[in-house]
Amino acid sequence: MLLEAGDNIIVATGDIEEGTQLLEHGVTVNHQTPQGHKIAIRNIQSGAPILKFGTVIGYAAQNIAPGDWLHSHNIRFDAVDKDYAFARDYTPTAILPEAERARFMGIRRANGQVGTRNYIGLFVTVNCSATVARKIGNYFDEERMEAWENVDGVIPFIHDSGCGMELTGEPMDLLRRTLAGYIRHPNMAGAVVLSLGCERNNLAQFFEEQGLAEGKMLKTITMQHVGGTARAIADGKDAVREMLTQANEVRRELCSAEHITIGMQCGGSDGLSGLSANPGLGAAADILVRNGGTAILSETPEIFGVEHLLTRRARTADVGAKLVERMDWWLEYTKGRDTQINGVVSPGNQAGGLANVLEKSLGGAKKSGSTGLMEVYRYAEPVTQKGLVFMDTPGFDPVSATGQIAGGANLICFTTGRGSCFGSYPSPTIKLASNTPMNTQMSDDMDINCGTVIDGEQSIEELGQTIFEHILAVASGSYSKSEAMGVGEEEFAPWPIGVTG
Repeated sequence: MLLEAGDNIIVATGDIEEGTQLLEHGVTVNHQTPQGHKIAIRNIQSGAPILKFGTVIGYAAQNIAPGDWLHSHNIRFDAVDKDYAFARDYTPTAILPEAERARFMGIRRANGQVGTRNYIGLFVTVNCSATVARKIGNYFDEERMEAWENVDGVIPFIHDSGCGMELTGEPMDLLRRTLAGYIRHPNMAGAVVLSLGCERNNLAQFFEEQGLAEGKMLKTITMQHVGGTARAIADGKDAVREMLTQANEVRRELCSAEHITIGMQCGGSDGLSGLSANPGLGAAADILVRNGGTAILSETPEIFGVEHLLTRRARTADVGAKLVERMDWWLEYTKGRDTQINGVVSPGNQAGGLANVLEKSLGGAKKSGSTGLMEVYRYAEPVTQKGLVFMDTPGFDPVSATGQIAGGANLICFTTGRGSCFGSYPSPTIKLASNTPMNTQMSDDMDINCGTVIDGEQSIEELGQTIFEHILAVASGSYSKSEAMGVGEEEFAPWPIGVTG
């Protein structure tokens, strides 16, 4: 597949044997080339740029002949000149009139938010109260929950932090923002917050800082105050029972797609992700934005090298500058460390055909579609701006998705080429396979086969419409594959930035 006329490489859409003649491109393949990997279609001199989608993904580490296999062994990772051209290419998106927008069956909350699910959450200020939350959650199993058919479940959200950490500053701010974002989430009918009593993430300070207050659907239990583990478990069960009756009263009703916020993720990427699943999701994001909804792009280290393609689409120069500021933070944070932003991607990415982080970023950014970049948020900040926005997160999928959900994402759309088994609560995950063989191999985990684009059965635009319609269905209550298997409870992972002491 030739991606743009000016490219000096093509991408193998399947395994290609050495000696195969590619008549359309006038080359004979010089090496066995796996699916998703690259083949040169013209002479490339040592030091010359390698072009994919018309964008530099590295430089030739040696002279490369037509038909040669290109990968990390002969592509040199190096700095790329970038023109940020803040807001130069921004064009306002024409939003559909309200009467013409797509609809889904959502759950309206008293504060005007709209959810796609209806959960009771069990939260811990510190890992010391994790077992109590887990035992309360286990008590409300599938059989007991039959009495409250309109409640999707009682879920413990466990993390490994809350004490032995900085008392003030970014680490504590991140943890508290994340917890508060989940507690206030439109997919959450109610919450019980469990604490030990002496932790650095003090319960009273947490509530005051985040503007939270106890009420009928938000309760707190402190283990040291109520008499220990057994008493806290019993009190927690009582608190949940009281909430379940009210939570069960909700009914789904027709709502505008403007109330859908998707968090966009990619994990286990391969060389085909940027050709099928990622641009397909980008096309779906464009449709959602035109319908008044919101799409959150994230994973800051995985847009490194192509961030200038987003700053050009920024609504204002200030919005573009926010993105550059976060990228500069990451470059300083990871200086001298063996992380992917400094070049080397994971072994799975490499096996799938991605030579370095520039190539991975180029494919990952395809999830952003074509609309303007409306705002940039820090990790777990509440997302209030409609349209395409960016949230600063690590590239590690569970941590990144946790930040997006805390920010208000009521669905996650997750593209994968190598295969992912990710799921999430309280916002369900839709997984998008980049290629047909992996989709077939992992059919229990994949929701949509985007390999139809590689197979010539769908255009990117048609795939985008397919994904958008599936988003509406899952937002209306249809189970995603991971949700049906109960995957997602362990994937709550607040960003553990900072020093542990």
